[in-house]
Amino acid sequence: MRQVQPVHLIVLGICLMVLGWVLPFLMVLRVLQSTFFLNFFSYTAQVTGLFIGIVGVAMNVKLKKQK
Repeated sequence: MRQVQPVHLIVLGICLMVLGWVLPFLMVLRVLQSTFFLNFFSYTAQVTGLFIGIVGVAMNVKLKKQK
């Protein structure tokens, strides 16, 4: 089984955080209709992206220290 690379986690975290920023921006511009589900999904994507990004950075630091 393949191990998860820290760089992949960092990129996934950045993508989720950007998605969590773009969706509210599109709602403010009225391109997307603001719904409870879309607001909740945007918030969840941003918080999850932040958490995954921090875990990826921590894994990267740990691997660099081991080398």
